[in-house]
Amino acid sequence: MTPDKMLGSFQVPFLILAWMMQSFGISSTQMRLPKDLLIGVATSAYQIEGAWNISDKSESNWDRFVHEHPKKIADSSTGDVACDSYHKYTDDMELLDDLQVDHYRFSISWTRILPQGSPKYVSRDGVRHYHKILDELEKRKIIPFVTMYHWDHPQVLEEFGGWLNEKMAHRFADYARVIFQEFGRRVKFFSTLNEPNVFCRGAYRTAKYAPGLKLTGVGEYSCIHNMLKAHAMTYHMYNREFRDKQKGQIGLVNACWKYYSKFRNDSISSDVAFEFDCGWVANAIFSEKGDYPEVMKERIAMRSRSQGYHKSRLPKFSDQWVSYIKNSADYFGLNHYTSEVVETIKSAPSSWPNDEGLIYSSDPRWPTSQSKWLKVNPKGIRDVLRTIKEKYNNPPVYILENGVSHGNGTHDNFRINYLSSYLKETLLARERDNCSVKAYTVWTLLDDFEWEVGYTAQFGLVDVDFGDKKRKRTLKKSATWLKNLLKSRQLLWHNSV
Repeated sequence: MTPDKMLGSFQVPFLILAWMMQSFGISSTQMRLPKDLLIGVATSAYQIEGAWNISDKSESNWDRFVHEHPKKIADSSTGDVACDSYHKYTDDMELLDDLQVDHYRFSISWTRILPQGSPKYVSRDGVRHYHKILDELEKRKIIPFVTMYHWDHPQVLEEFGGWLNEKMAHRFADYARVIFQEFGRRVKFFSTLNEPNVFCRGAYRTAKYAPGLKLTGVGEYSCIHNMLKAHAMTYHMYNREFRDKQKGQIGLVNACWKYYSKFRNDSISSDVAFEFDCGWVANAIFSEKGDYPEVMKERIAMRSRSQGYHKSRLPKFSDQWVSYIKNSADYFGLNHYTSEVVETIKSAPSSWPNDEGLIYSSDPRWPTSQSKWLKVNPKGIRDVLRTIKEKYNNPPVYILENGVSHGNGTHDNFRINYLSSYLKETLLARERDNCSVKAYTVWTLLDDFEWEVGYTAQFGLVDVDFGDKKRKRTLKKSATWLKNLLKSRQLLWHNSV
């Protein structure tokens, strides 16, 4: 196979040259950050809070998972203490103040607010904890972006099926109503669910995430089906009961990678991959017709028949639900980290390893991070933003996670190069491609519990000493870079190592 037949039209040589220029400290360009582009950082409750059994907080699905299946976590660790941010939240607020970020995205733990999974009992301790965080943010004039669900829910709800049970959508809406009642007057940006596509695959297909069920080809589809209902129910409930007074925005956070066809003459594979990933959720909310992407419905039905099923494994929405879910978001929440290369499998659908009929790989010229799945391709974020603009009529996009793992302690030039190159492409998407990008958020403030890999991957701007009972925090070089960026509002497109 010759190089000119591979990797379509995207400019890998240019990307790698740009990366090398940064790594060797070669000057390039300087870009000004628009005044109306919010720059912030993100965390999530289970990954940093700890205090898993403090006060009347109940056991979560992740508490149960890590305690019963320690071997499913790379270092057999748990989030029992994590960064201890439940107790050290003021320290974390001081870090945010020092960085001078525009906004802070954090999640609320369902188990702290509704320990029994029901609004019949609302934990006042849990409510007070998050009001304290909001107090600190208000004092520092930092905008809160609140995520209602970042993968952790009361274990009692998992006992009746979790997201495989359609009643979970109603339980989530009940929880969301309490969140609006308690915090809606102070919070203007809510995200209902974080990365449904990633969570549902991990929880019900690969079994890497709580509850660890391997129900490939069925479980992940039921999970998304019920999550989309939960999101729409929450959105319309906010419209009916709270929007007039609270005047906030409601969205959902979707993980969208960029996919490139391996062969130049293949114009289909990359789009199929996008629809089975990002479009799986986004199409139902943001497309003109709503519902799941046509290619998903067609391929899953075809492969289901070849496997002997009497109907498609992909659940079907009624016309009423399609209409109800469509347009149920005020903004497009985007998490983006990496890109992949795809090619179509030429054998019969019955022999495919997946419903999309694709083989996934990466270009060996893309630099590799500490995480094997995360390859560095800055142009990918610009291409994804352009795809979102073209497919979904250019909705306002809030980038709510972008970051990279790096294991070199506080000397993390690799992270600085990653963030500066991805931010540059974000600015180009906004200024040259007219993509409606409103915010850019770094994942993450602190080194934390990174799900199935535990503490073996470091994504933080701040180092946390997990061997220290006090969880000492130390700014990394990337934190200083972000602080200088926010102070100058200038993106310098070079970094010396």
